[in-house]
Amino acid sequence: MKFRHAIYVYVSQSCHNHKLLIFTIKIACHLENFFLKDPELRMKLSPKYLSHKEVYEDAVKKSCLILKKVKEFQDTGRGGDINIYSQILGGMLGSAILKDGNPLSLHFVMFIPTIMGQGTIEQQAEWITRAWFCNIIGTYAQTELGHGTFIRGLETTSTYDPSTQEFILNSPTLTSYKWWPGGLGHTANYAVVVAQLYTKSECKGIHPFIVQLRDEETHEPLPGIKIGEIGTKLGMNGTNNGFLGFDNYRIPRTNMLMKNSKILEDGTYVKAPNSKLTYGTMMFVRVVLIKDASRYLSKACTIAIRYSAVRKQGQIKAEGPETQIIDYVTQQYKLFPSLATCFALLMAADYIWELYNNVNAELDQGELERLPELHALSCCLKAVATADATVAAEKLRMSCGGHGYMDASNLPTTYGLLTAMCTYEGENTVLLLQTARYLVKAWKQAVNHESLPPTVKYLEAAARRGKRRPWKNTLTCIIIAHQAVAAGKIQLAVENMERRIKSGMSQEDAWNATSIELSQAAESHCRVFLVETYINGVKRLTSVSKNLHQVLLQICEIYSIYWVLQRVGDFLRFSCLNTQDVPVLQKRLEELLSLVRPNAVGIVDGFDIRDEILGSALGAYDGNVYQHLFDEAMKSPLNQKSVNESYHKYLKPFMKSNL
Repeated sequence: MKFRHAIYVYVSQSCHNHKLLIFTIKIACHLENFFLKDPELRMKLSPKYLSHKEVYEDAVKKSCLILKKVKEFQDTGRGGDINIYSQILGGMLGSAILKDGNPLSLHFVMFIPTIMGQGTIEQQAEWITRAWFCNIIGTYAQTELGHGTFIRGLETTSTYDPSTQEFILNSPTLTSYKWWPGGLGHTANYAVVVAQLYTKSECKGIHPFIVQLRDEETHEPLPGIKIGEIGTKLGMNGTNNGFLGFDNYRIPRTNMLMKNSKILEDGTYVKAPNSKLTYGTMMFVRVVLIKDASRYLSKACTIAIRYSAVRKQGQIKAEGPETQIIDYVTQQYKLFPSLATCFALLMAADYIWELYNNVNAELDQGELERLPELHALSCCLKAVATADATVAAEKLRMSCGGHGYMDASNLPTTYGLLTAMCTYEGENTVLLLQTARYLVKAWKQAVNHESLPPTVKYLEAAARRGKRRPWKNTLTCIIIAHQAVAAGKIQLAVENMERRIKSGMSQEDAWNATSIELSQAAESHCRVFLVETYINGVKRLTSVSKNLHQVLLQICEIYSIYWVLQRVGDFLRFSCLNTQDVPVLQKRLEELLSLVRPNAVGIVDGFDIRDEILGSALGAYDGNVYQHLFDEAMKSPLNQKSVNESYHKYLKPFMKSNL
């Protein structure tokens, strides 16, 4: 069965206009050719063979060239509706050209969106055009050396001086230095800086400010600015993560982003109508990360599944031929749930992107009702999506044996990109606990028979404690079971926390003591959303063939059953699942693995990730794994001479020394 075009249609967008979809595919192909066939953008040597300084300098060179080519591409008139910047900065295409990170990403992903979301009309008029045309390069400086997700604890201060109508920025401690912002080290000359606002001797909490960091001509740091790069990391070494400190550095009053909160000329503070309005940029990035996690995982799945079809190891039957490792059920168990996770995350990303846009439109009309739901969902989805994708990518890497450990497989780099997501833009455990706060409130509302938003509406039925229905091996039953597990864990966490409070523990200490249960409840709630969105999304598909729809349902069922078996204790405890149902589910999972096996390579081919983007000797479309591995090995600088100079300088004298 051939899935290449059909799967690409499915994963690219939900488009019922066939002509528009074909046009979009052609535009995407033109875009890839336009960039990937440029010799200046091709990676001549793996970043692993370059020094840290060379990696950064190459990333800056290519970033500038990429953005020039974006303008050239748009001038050709072939741009259509495709979001070129998302493809280049965070999508597959960008990761192919800049494998170790892009120092300009935060300029487009954080700096500009923050000004658009939190700046006044006048501030947008002053800054957006300059930023959009890259007359200035910005970043987003929030995280500090001593504080990350807990932004209320940030130490950088911005004190208003009404006599000059300026803010004075200071870094009072070493831990108050900004630490981690991409592009901050040596690339950006401006930043949106998040600092504690002081006016009339009172702290008004954190607020964003536009701050010039470097001279626009010489790029030298301005007086009062202490700035540099933080060093090498597990991955993303081209991103140019930096540090930033302030020593009585002054900026104009009008550099405070004042769409929500304001400082008047005399220092009077005007509070925002809702404090959560300032978190819009963070929610935007978390929404984007969910789709990025799916994209990176699709690369890992493509590599591992193609390699598993080529690699032969051992024999299932002693008298038979050597076996393709994809025919081992244990290998299928490593591969196919990870493949299913790609689709689950993609469906979730589409849903929350639409929700984000709808809520943003409502915010512009002054409607704030759905903001808490979006915040809670974006928090837990970011946490679960990045964690699941990271675990899956590592499992896929290990499924490729020793060759998966090689950089030439591109699996270590892909894992590095994914695992970084687990801590930036909100550390995952902290995000789960933020969702848990929302769920505690939602449970209490359900108990009081109040109506709940769509993503937590299942708690209404759970609070009524209806009679459990017998287990059936259907997708509908699995959705209900996931809901029962999440509701049960939320209820138990709330009851245990309230019990601790009644015993004399403070509310804060009770929350901390119950935090394991609360974070697990939030993860289970997110799993409800993922499973339900995935199942309902696949069921509603009408634009694919009957055969493809059947295969997509099989993969969906793998995902749904897999997570029941992974958390079987929870399902036995809270849902209608009984011990006798577990072997039936296990058998069904094994059946599904065998059903997907003949179509697995066709499915990942359908992701339509060209070799230059995949960047893997193991996952190349032609399947010529061993030749590609050998060719990559020969590119090593150590293989350019038959004898390395260290032999004559060190090894030979040592060997002749008769030690």
